[in-house]
Amino acid sequence: MAYGHWHIADGFSSPVRPVISGPWGAVSAAHPLAVSAGQDVLARGGSAVDAAIAAQAVLCVVAPDACGIGGDLFALVADGAQTHAISGAGALPHKATDCADEGAKSVTVPGLAGAWARMHSRWGKLPFSALMDKAIRLAEEGVHLSSALEQVVHAHTPRLLRNGAGEWSLMGLRAGQLFVQPELAALLRRFVTDGPDCFYTGEIAASLARRVAEYGGTLDEQDLATHQTDVTAPLSVSLGAATVFVQPPPTQGVLLGMALKNFGHWVPQSDVQADHLAVELTEASFGYRDRAAEGAALLDVHLPVDPDHAARRGGPRGYLHTAGVSVSDRQGMVVSSLVSVFDDFGSGLLIPDLGITLNNRAGGFTSGPNAWAAGSRPVHTLAPALLRSAGGVMALATPGADGQVQTLLQVIDRIMRRGEDIATAIAAPRWRSEGGKLLMERDHPSAAGLRALGHAIEERAPGALCFGAVACAGMNAGGEPFAVSDWRRNSWAGVV
Repeated sequence: MAYGHWHIADGFSSPVRPVISGPWGAVSAAHPLAVSAGQDVLARGGSAVDAAIAAQAVLCVVAPDACGIGGDLFALVADGAQTHAISGAGALPHKATDCADEGAKSVTVPGLAGAWARMHSRWGKLPFSALMDKAIRLAEEGVHLSSALEQVVHAHTPRLLRNGAGEWSLMGLRAGQLFVQPELAALLRRFVTDGPDCFYTGEIAASLARRVAEYGGTLDEQDLATHQTDVTAPLSVSLGAATVFVQPPPTQGVLLGMALKNFGHWVPQSDVQADHLAVELTEASFGYRDRAAEGAALLDVHLPVDPDHAARRGGPRGYLHTAGVSVSDRQGMVVSSLVSVFDDFGSGLLIPDLGITLNNRAGGFTSGPNAWAAGSRPVHTLAPALLRSAGGVMALATPGADGQVQTLLQVIDRIMRRGEDIATAIAAPRWRSEGGKLLMERDHPSAAGLRALGHAIEERAPGALCFGAVACAGMNAGGEPFAVSDWRRNSWAGVV
């Protein structure tokens, strides 16, 4: 299969959300306020990593259902000619005797704070006070609750109440009312004075351990004190002259690499066949999800598919959470990142004096090599990607759990093989394989052709949550930062 260079159309020819560019930097993220925080930091001379941390901090304030200090962070950082993978996720407690999908027994050591510390120490240019400024102000002064967040709280009220969140200031708020978080603001101020690593020791760690124990969990101060953030090489796949970098274990980013590499062996005869092959390769790659810890070795696996008939393997699951941040700066650094607490509000377990809920990543354990064990880490769904080509460097990140691999596969195919401009590729209708069915946005042009090939099509409204929301930023060949947001969800983009 031949792949060309990706290119950017001008704003007038780009549908829905155009690609925008600025001389000092660009940000694309899951919320306009997060984008604003990133812009502020870039305007003050901060690096792309500084801006990403600032945007992520705001997301922790305005989107506690999707992410938070009690959750995790995965990122790819293009720093000159090198690309680095940051794994900000912890293990199941070393004293765990069982695990669960919610509550105290579903918590793994939160990795976001440690990842902030490690990333900032290596690539940060501004003091942490500058990075936390907007998030602290929003937490202290409050943000107006959106109707979407009100609905999520209502849907999850029973599990939040079961896990001690009844006293949270978020509970019972109506859309339009101010959500004020003084405890979270105080925690972020501690990060400013003592550094984010303070999360893992002293009174903060003691508070976490006490609350988890109160609700029957085993996370203790030793688990927190021994947590480490990994900075390693990413996995990579060549697409002609371009290279796609994906997150290494413990994430399932390798599944995207497997699908892309196998897709490169085919020459689709039509867009319908291209979509069909992508669906089949996605489902085939998810047969290896429990083996994701094997990493690069899986990239050599041949995924057999029938180009004319749907196998209906199923495989991908139906989680819809997480928040993306992509940033580029004037020095050429590009960051692709995702922050998450896994399910909405994670475990549902509130730490009252910190104003956060903890993740439920133990719900990611399955079977075989991914079966739970004390002190082990589950396979993670978070799978940001980064592309390098003669056109420059581009970050792509989307929420959607198992849908992340599928959304990025479609966008990368449209950009690299079909030759669509970036904005068109991101705005285009999408599909998602889930539970044996093929969910498709109602206006997808391949729907009839895929149904004829045997796919169990289920139409969804355009922009439904399951189709993700791509945060894209990068640096073009001329050295200019650019960004584009998805029209789906609440994503936005901005430049400086």
